[in-house]
Amino acid sequence: MGKGGEKGGESGEPEAQLRFYTWEEIQKHNLRTDKWLVIERKVYNVTKWANRHPGGQRVISHYAGEDATDAFQAFHINPTLVQKFLKPLLIGELAPGEPSQDRDKNSQLVEDFRTLRKTAEDMNLFRANPLFFSLYLGHIIAMEVLAWLMVSYFGTGWITTFILACILTTSQAQAGWLQHDFGHLSVFKKSSWNHIVHKFVIGHLKGASANWWNHRHFQHHAKPNIFKKDPDVNMLHIFVLGDTQPVEYGKKKLKYLPYNHQHEYFFLSEILLSFLIPCSHTLPDPNTFMHFFPLWSRLDPSRVPQATLFPAYWEVFKVSKRFGPKEKRRLQRQTFVFLESHWFVWVTQMNHIPMEIDCEKHRDWLSSQMAATCNIEQSFFNDWFTGHLNFQIEHHLFPTMPRHNFWKVKPLVRSLCAKYGVQYEEKPLGKAFVDIVGSLKKSGDLWLDAYLHK
Repeated sequence: MGKGGEKGGESGEPEAQLRFYTWEEIQKHNLRTDKWLVIERKVYNVTKWANRHPGGQRVISHYAGEDATDAFQAFHINPTLVQKFLKPLLIGELAPGEPSQDRDKNSQLVEDFRTLRKTAEDMNLFRANPLFFSLYLGHIIAMEVLAWLMVSYFGTGWITTFILACILTTSQAQAGWLQHDFGHLSVFKKSSWNHIVHKFVIGHLKGASANWWNHRHFQHHAKPNIFKKDPDVNMLHIFVLGDTQPVEYGKKKLKYLPYNHQHEYFFLSEILLSFLIPCSHTLPDPNTFMHFFPLWSRLDPSRVPQATLFPAYWEVFKVSKRFGPKEKRRLQRQTFVFLESHWFVWVTQMNHIPMEIDCEKHRDWLSSQMAATCNIEQSFFNDWFTGHLNFQIEHHLFPTMPRHNFWKVKPLVRSLCAKYGVQYEEKPLGKAFVDIVGSLKKSGDLWLDAYLHK
């Protein structure tokens, strides 16, 4: 139990004396209505403030009762500035005899990782290259303009339709990677500028909500591949993932779908998506549009207070309304959506689905990220095609690092992993795609065996 004077908490009033707490006491405060966490040995009560957290209340709640030091450093580009919001929430410190890490984590590994991060900061690896991102945005806009000009001057002949679909697929996929950069605050020094441009790119070019993306994606980074904490592995009974969930479903005789065939209908899910996108000749309602795109998002429109605007996204289709029959325009849209959704899903899932997917194990930051991610071999094409998500390990360890610097920190990360025997997995792009299907098949077989025999 803590010792010392009266605790302050969220009142903002100065405390006469901070209390000291043990990990045993802190870990009790991990409830929806009672949340404490630790940052650099200081204990904070974030129960009421969690709802005002800019990154969403869930991501901060996932660290209730735990040491959140590395997560705090990873997500904030200016931790010193953020400290002013923490001061009113301070209620005490870890007792002098308590370790800095909870649950018997390897303290030396944790300290070595923090030293690695400091080394990366000293190497200016968290400083973005403006020319890189300017050229990247420029090549996306150039493709959008080219698509508009093609429709205006060549109409929608069959050849033009196919070329147009390929151009739009490429521009939209690349816009998706670019919004990811701004969403992670990895371009500008000020968070506000990143947020402004993020809303433009994801809203104007992609037709999605920045608030929705932040709410989901930060949870994924905080607790990757952790059931009930990472929304990306909440498949709403469409798929069963990992080694434990299929067995659990099988024992309970849950059969929402024939999961032993999920590696086959994985392909069909993306074909179905191309027909779910509204194909009217006017701009679709944002809530309807976002309900279906992408399929993996499973967006609840009521959770998105931000208006979704996407004039550039549909501008080419508005222009194409003047040309060609209705069937050709619909085919153009569905082809584009089919190609872009496949591009998005295969690239974003190749680093995670084949990795460990399980319940919370309370690992340190490095170990938890390494267990859930893998890299794809580097090449100019792989870098461009995946938006540098082929460096998924480095991206997950350092979410705010500009992606053009991942290759520079990679040797340091590999060296640290080798020192502590932490697996650093890297594979060719083709094998990564094959592993998605293999992983789904393995999980499906586990489900079938448990369903029939356990």
